[in-house]
Amino acid sequence: METYLRQIPAVNKILAEEKVQELLKDYPRTLIVDSIRGVNEQLRERILAGKLSSDSELAINRVVELLREKVKGWSEPNLRATINGTGVVIHTNLGRSLLAESAQQRLVEVADNYSNLEIEVESGERGSRYDNVSELLTYLTGAEAALVVNNNAAAVLLALDTLAKGQEVVISRGQLVEIGGSFRIPEVMEQSGAHLVEVGATNKTHLRDYEAAINEETALLLRAHTSNYRIVGFTKEVALEKLVKLSNDNNLAVLDDLGSGTLIDFSQYGFELEEPTVQESIEAGVDVVTFSGDKLLGGPQAGIIVGKEEYISRMKKNPLTRALRVDKFTLAALEETLRLYLDLDQVVEKVPTLRMLTLDLQILADKADKLKEALAELNSNLTIEKAEGYSQVGGGSFPSERLATYLIKVTVPGLTANQLANRLRSLNPPLFTRIQDEEIIIDLRTVKEEQISIIVNHFNKLLEGEGE
Repeated sequence: METYLRQIPAVNKILAEEKVQELLKDYPRTLIVDSIRGVNEQLRERILAGKLSSDSELAINRVVELLREKVKGWSEPNLRATINGTGVVIHTNLGRSLLAESAQQRLVEVADNYSNLEIEVESGERGSRYDNVSELLTYLTGAEAALVVNNNAAAVLLALDTLAKGQEVVISRGQLVEIGGSFRIPEVMEQSGAHLVEVGATNKTHLRDYEAAINEETALLLRAHTSNYRIVGFTKEVALEKLVKLSNDNNLAVLDDLGSGTLIDFSQYGFELEEPTVQESIEAGVDVVTFSGDKLLGGPQAGIIVGKEEYISRMKKNPLTRALRVDKFTLAALEETLRLYLDLDQVVEKVPTLRMLTLDLQILADKADKLKEALAELNSNLTIEKAEGYSQVGGGSFPSERLATYLIKVTVPGLTANQLANRLRSLNPPLFTRIQDEEIIIDLRTVKEEQISIIVNHFNKLLEGEGE
């Protein structure tokens, strides 16, 4: 061990190497020196842990290569574009919804200029950042007022903290959902200071269950739409209209957490499952509705709150609102996304998430044929198959909806499916795929037309030995 430790090259010795001198032309000396020390420290830790396989790992040329990789890592972004070949349209781990072209343009415009984020152009007086999207939201949903925070969990937290802090909130046991990152409705309620009152059973809740739970400590009734799962079979839940009537009879408020949230009826596009729209909740008389901006809506990450003016006004005055507020980029992208919904005949084509969810099967077949033919021309040893399959909506939306699609299945001689998947992810841009029956599966639903040639090039690089 001591022998190995003494073999770690000194900083000055590494700095004198020709390849390191080349690095110094492009990177600050301080960064290079700190990176050398970092590499040496990693080597020291490996030695002390008994993980060094041989003294060849301590050779000066090997250490220099480790240094070059480390420095290169500083110059490359961690957050970068990827190719989604999984077929999961609203893929949380891959950034969820893609923004419409017009929303992208608005982001660039706002980034490159000052903006009227919190100032009224007409009067020159200070204004509210929420005014930039409020009119669109109220027009599209039919609500009296609107507010936007940084995600839907924050929207629910703010609503509960404002309307029910220190009081009771009644919710069906079948709606105690867990959202992304293991956050659960009961935990959000606890953080808000509201007291959870569970009623009914997991599969069945009746109106009488809500009625029996209401007392002088009750502040509101909460419906949490189970957008990321379904309970089927011997089930019953109380209609929203009945919850609204019960709340009105008892001078309570109703909060409807839609989760994903949508402004269009997906049944017109052949979706079998019903997904309640925001407009339906408002029409039913709900006081406050919360939903996401970056799922079925197809915009940036945001938590949207719409409802009655008296409740939204109280939320705007809550100190939490400042902690949860959105920035100019979110507002710019959200405003432009919402503007596209003014034309329901065109929105499905212009919002990428909606377009991918409603793609014609023939378009998917043509894309699959194009990829298959291009891959077949690379190498006759590749095993390539076009097959029918199913995509997923993702993002906690339409959990059991299966979208018919076309897949390309690929195997490469000498590589397991896991090895191939790992190497495809190591290339730039990383390609994410599915694995089934020891085959790599590429679902064309989430692959852009212009990305097909990049995928082909990736396989070409692998066949030439890159990505190892």
